[in-house]
Amino acid sequence: MPAWTLILRLLKRYLSDIQSARQSLQHLNEELESRVEERTAELTKTFNDLQQMQLSIVQVEKMSSLGNLVAGVAHEINNPIGFLHGSVHHANSYTTDLLDHLKLYEEKTEPIAIIQDHAETIELDFIRSDLPKLLTSMSGAVDRIKNISTSLRSFSRADMEHLIPANLHESIDSTILILSYRLKANEYRPAIEINLKYGEIPPIHCYPGQLNQVFMNLLANAIDMFDESAQSQSFSDIQPQQITISTQKIDQQVQIQIQDNGVGMSEEIKSKIFEHLFTTKGVGKGTGLGLAIARQIVVDKHGGDLSVDSIVGQGTLFTVSLPLV
Repeated sequence: MPAWTLILRLLKRYLSDIQSARQSLQHLNEELESRVEERTAELTKTFNDLQQMQLSIVQVEKMSSLGNLVAGVAHEINNPIGFLHGSVHHANSYTTDLLDHLKLYEEKTEPIAIIQDHAETIELDFIRSDLPKLLTSMSGAVDRIKNISTSLRSFSRADMEHLIPANLHESIDSTILILSYRLKANEYRPAIEINLKYGEIPPIHCYPGQLNQVFMNLLANAIDMFDESAQSQSFSDIQPQQITISTQKIDQQVQIQIQDNGVGMSEEIKSKIFEHLFTTKGVGKGTGLGLAIARQIVVDKHGGDLSVDSIVGQGTLFTVSLPLV
C-alpha cells in the first residue's frame, strides 16, 4: 500500500476522532448547561421559598407581639372601665337625689345668712346646673374608652384557621384608632387629616388580623412619609396633610384605596416598592419587609391584588382588591 494512502486513512481516522470528540464535548456542554439551569432554578425556588418563609415568620411574630400587647392593654383597662361605668351611673343617680333634696330643703326652711353666703361663695347655682352636665360628659368619656377597648380587642384578635366573614370598615376604624396618636400635630407638622369615604360593601371572608396588618403598614408608611417630608420644611410652609381612605364594591371584588397628598415617589422606587428588604427609609428606620408582607397577605393569602400608583409631588395611591368569593 502506498505511503500516501496510509497517511490519508490515518488523517481521515484522526478527523473522525476529532469530530466525535467535538460532538461528545458539545453534548457534555449541553448537559452541563442543562444541569446548571436546573440547579439555578432549584436554588432560585429555594431562595424564594426562604424569603416567603422569612416574611411569614416576621408577619406572625409582628402580629403576635402587637396582638399580645394590644390585647393585654385592652384586658387591663376593662376592669377599671367597668368600675367607672357603674360608678358614674350611680354618681349620676346620687347627684339627682341630692339636688332634689337640696331643692326641697330650700323650699321648706327659712334662709340663713351664713348658709346663703356660703352658697354664693361656692357658686351653688352654677354647681347645681353644671354637675349633671359634668357627669354626663364623664359617662360619655367612659363610653368612649369602652369603645376604644372594644376596637383594640377587635384589632388584636387572632386569625382562625379558616377564612371568616369580617366588616372591613371596622378593621380600618380599629387601625386608625391604634395610629391616632401619630396623626396628632407635633413640633414639625400640623395634624394629619383622615378622610373616610366608605361605600356599601358586604362582609368579606378573610383573615381579619392579617388584613389589619396590611392597613397598619399602608397607613404607617403614609404617616412616616409626612413626618420625613416635614423635616425639610418650615411648619408654616406645610400644606394640609391628608390621607383619604375609600371603599367600594366592583363586580365580585371589594376595593380599598388609601391615598395621601404627600411627596409621591419616582418610577424607579415605585417599581421596587414591594421588593423584599427594599426601603426608602434611613438606616435603622425601616426593615424593607412591611410592604412585602402586605403584598404576600393580599396576594398569596387572600387571592387579591395590591398595587401602587404615584406621581412625584402629588401623592401616592395604594389599592387593595379582595375577591368576594
